[in-house]
Amino acid sequence: MEVLKEKVEEEEAAEREEAAERAERGEKTKRPMEVRREETTLTQEMLRDLERKLSEIEVSVPEKLLTFTKDTIDTSKLPLSYQSNTLKEEHLLQVADNFSCQYSHLCPDRVPLFLHPLNECEVPKFVSTTIRPTLMPYPELYNWDTCAQFVSDFLSMVPLPDPLKPPLYLYSSTTVLKYQKGNCFDFSTLLCSMLIGAGYDAYCVNGYGSQDLCHMDLTREVCPLTLKPKETVKEEEKAPPKKYAIKPPRDLTSRFEQEQEVKRQEATKAEEENRRKQEEARLLEQENAKTDPLHGLRVHSWVLVLSGKREVPESFFIDPFTAHSYSTQDDHFLGIESLWNHKNYWVNMQDCWNCCKELVFDLGDPVRWEYLLVGTDKPFLSLTEEEDEGMNDDDDVEKLGKEDEDKSFDMPPSWVEQIEISPEAFETRCPNGKKVIQYKRAKLEKWAPYLNNNGLVCRLTTYEDLECTKTLEVKEWYQHREDMLELKHINKITGSNADYFKPGHPQALRMHSYKSMQPEMDRVMEFYETARLDGLIKREETPKTMTEYYQGRPDFLSYRHVNFGPRMKKLALNSAESNPRPMVKITERFFRNPAKPADEDVAERVFLIAEERIQLRYHCRSDHITANKREFLRRMEVDSKGNKIIMTADMCISFEVEPMEHTKKLLYQYEAMMKLKNEEKLSRHQAWESELEVLEILKLREEEEEAHTLTISIYDTKRNEKSKEYREAMERVLHEEHRRQVEAQLDYLAPFLAQLPPGEKLTRWQAVHLKDECLNDFKQRLIDKANLIQARFEKETQELQKKQQWYQENQVTLTPEDEDLYLSYCSQAMFRIRILEQRLSRHKELAPLKYLALEEKLYKDPRLVELLKVFV
Repeated sequence: MEVLKEKVEEEEAAEREEAAERAERGEKTKRPMEVRREETTLTQEMLRDLERKLSEIEVSVPEKLLTFTKDTIDTSKLPLSYQSNTLKEEHLLQVADNFSCQYSHLCPDRVPLFLHPLNECEVPKFVSTTIRPTLMPYPELYNWDTCAQFVSDFLSMVPLPDPLKPPLYLYSSTTVLKYQKGNCFDFSTLLCSMLIGAGYDAYCVNGYGSQDLCHMDLTREVCPLTLKPKETVKEEEKAPPKKYAIKPPRDLTSRFEQEQEVKRQEATKAEEENRRKQEEARLLEQENAKTDPLHGLRVHSWVLVLSGKREVPESFFIDPFTAHSYSTQDDHFLGIESLWNHKNYWVNMQDCWNCCKELVFDLGDPVRWEYLLVGTDKPFLSLTEEEDEGMNDDDDVEKLGKEDEDKSFDMPPSWVEQIEISPEAFETRCPNGKKVIQYKRAKLEKWAPYLNNNGLVCRLTTYEDLECTKTLEVKEWYQHREDMLELKHINKITGSNADYFKPGHPQALRMHSYKSMQPEMDRVMEFYETARLDGLIKREETPKTMTEYYQGRPDFLSYRHVNFGPRMKKLALNSAESNPRPMVKITERFFRNPAKPADEDVAERVFLIAEERIQLRYHCRSDHITANKREFLRRMEVDSKGNKIIMTADMCISFEVEPMEHTKKLLYQYEAMMKLKNEEKLSRHQAWESELEVLEILKLREEEEEAHTLTISIYDTKRNEKSKEYREAMERVLHEEHRRQVEAQLDYLAPFLAQLPPGEKLTRWQAVHLKDECLNDFKQRLIDKANLIQARFEKETQELQKKQQWYQENQVTLTPEDEDLYLSYCSQAMFRIRILEQRLSRHKELAPLKYLALEEKLYKDPRLVELLKVFV
């Protein structure tokens, strides 16, 4: 506190000098001020004009704000730690009051410290003990960004009762989670508890923020979901120039025209940029015109995360309302009064004239940060090497250690109960399952999973204007869809839609872009090629063409383009199945097949169906500058008179870099043309199947959009009706089986009671007779069992003796394998004999006990107990 005294003395001296100067200036300016007062007398016309202007002002009545007071909290079931303080907590409150008195005396111009507000039971609690470090059992809440996002989504914001003062009440995190609402201090306390539990060096901050920050106003912020990630442009590696490469053709375009076109484009861009800057400047002037009269005075609380722990490279702020991270130099944060964690409390002694930009967050520096408790673990002061060398005096260290031991005081444990978030609450996230956030030219809506029947969990609507009247595009995110739909992108300007799917769609769809669900319209389909047998990656369709891209096929096909002609017949319902479009041209391209020579491996194949021609272009060899080409004139097999057409040389036109003898033979050309005719039929059939597949996908997508069935995990026992019914059925089966087993227990009197006439009442003589018969039968069963064990024992013994006798007789002639078999048999026989001997001895021990137990049961049987009382 000595540093505080020196600062206060300097400030008091400066204030005395300023007061003297103001007194001198006041005498000089007193007379002019009186003259001005006389000149500013209001006339009747000015009053009427002022009244008219005031009547034109429209005052909008604000909506009823969300409140969260102690009257709305049920305190009857809260634990004892919420309703009273321990002796250590009372001691801490006295220490805090003493610290506050010294602070207010030394710094009278500073606001009172936020040390021990009341909790929900109106009991003063120190702010550090309100923090309860907790590591949540959900992996999603292990990082700071997901923790902050959960707190922002789960709680509803309640404004401070007085925007210029900290709140009088600071509720526990358990109460805040229960009611799902709180002010900025409640948000920060909960977030700080979760971050410290996750291993971060986090602190709650009491300071001053901008109006947008305090009111959770994001209308000037750009939505993070609208920001496109920066695309890294990969530089293509230029192939080394060949020694004998052909020179490119001369560029005959006019350079003057190109320069004029570039100038025209640059002028257009400059004009658009200038218009954009003017619009931004106009909007900025409008925003600046609405100055906040309480700028720099609005109290706000946020979270500070210092670097070091959890590999945090740089300290930063987290706004708990929006879950956004900010640099410590950001203009939204205008000043800091104090900060605290679960171990200590620090007061900021640095000047915040330039917001928080020049603050040093070295909490071990007592000049910049005045701490409350001495004995707690606080960060060490960051020193330079020269300063560190001068601080190595052992005597000073010992004295400091003794002083710390004398003044040390440990922070009491938190009075808040363990923070718990149920799986249902963690899944629901938003209050009542829905939350709406308004951004600059965008609106973000969030829903809890399974709240909407179609699986919608998030919708982002972007607008063209700031008033959000003209919609540009809509993005919708889905979860748990049976059709694996993940994202739907709707462009309101172009009218195009794009559906994105996760792996697992029945047709292996990845993306479907379209303007209309009608067939034979502009659309693009992308597929997961590993989930398809044909290796299809992408399919583009227009009313006249269809293009397909392949990868990983055994025939090395990479591209197929089909041109369609107009239909000859116009039916009421035209489709690929009933009235297919006639194919005019099919173009196919192939990857390089390393198993074939380049001049025999087809690179492109074109079927000109209407012109009855087939064009082939082969791959170019690495040592050639051009590739082989061949064209076949495909004629009808018979002419108009019915005569067969014979293959002629003019039906094949070829260009070969290195002509070969066998390629000039008519037989080779004929076989090649016959093979191409078959491949043309196959290509046409595959193109027709692709048209049918498009129709099937469109039909399936319509059914999926109508049904929008959601998948439910088998582990979700509350929503999974099938699992619930199955579990209930299994419980019924087990209950019935147990009841059947109880009913089917062995009735030792049933065989003997069956001999008596049904419905006849037992006499005493009959009861005695039943008892004797039952005991005799049980005795005989025990004797039979003993005899059976004895017989097996004797049989095993005799067989072992015979085997031993056989071994004695044939011991000389036995092979090693026979001896091994004999020894194995003896070992197994001895094991069986030993077991039978143990069973026999055990049976002899237990037989009398079992007989007596049965006799006791018979005497206690409810059917015989009354008749056998005399004999007991």
